[in-house]
Amino acid sequence: MTRSLNGKVAVVTGAGSGIGRAIAIRLAEDTAKVAIWDINAAGAADTAKMVEDAGGTAIAIDADCSDKAAIKAAADRTRAELGPIAILVNNAGIAPFTPFLDIDDDLFDKVIRINLRGPYLLMKEVVPDMLAGGWGRIINITSSSVQTGSPAQGHYVASKGGLMGMTKALALEFAASGITVNMVPPGFIDTPMLRAAPIDADAFAKTLPMKRIGQPEDIAAACAYLASEEASYITGQTISTNGGRYMGSH
Repeated sequence: MTRSLNGKVAVVTGAGSGIGRAIAIRLAEDTAKVAIWDINAAGAADTAKMVEDAGGTAIAIDADCSDKAAIKAAADRTRAELGPIAILVNNAGIAPFTPFLDIDDDLFDKVIRINLRGPYLLMKEVVPDMLAGGWGRIINITSSSVQTGSPAQGHYVASKGGLMGMTKALALEFAASGITVNMVPPGFIDTPMLRAAPIDADAFAKTLPMKRIGQPEDIAAACAYLASEEASYITGQTISTNGGRYMGSH
């Protein structure tokens, strides 16, 4: 894998911990300048320091990635400090477990707002930069639960399924413009969010073909490939990174 990003500006949302942090660190290793957006300001600052300590370039921005005004402000600051945005990784999200009949309307709306409307607003904000530059990479972090289903997560799976559909629609719409739009649905990945979930992660891992939980760096590697020059002929695709949990042609 060549370190081929040549200082292009990448925005990674939800990069204050877990998968987002690993993606930000990896893109910086591949010579991107990384803007770390997270509602957790302290976590974002820690990620930026990790990147800088390793010799990379990063800025931390405290931003609610589901709020239109916050997204615009964060994008403007990113452009002012780093340059036009060429790479977007929509990683910020929430993943509650709620039995279907217990999901109230406000919670459903919240999950959709953060997991689907937020990425929509982000893509709308950064696509003009990519069109102007004739080059862009959008990588949406979806979920293997879209492929397999997940009990007590009707709201979450619906939101990530919507993001999957939008990924394909935008991939077609912008395919001739130098912008690729792809998705990475993580399987069972060892993150603070997973450890806080009401499930026995280690027991579930034993049911997977690989018999182990994945690491955030596994998702970061898939994102790094999709962000690279080598992936210029790949769009609308799903790179399932899940230890064999799901195998499919879509």
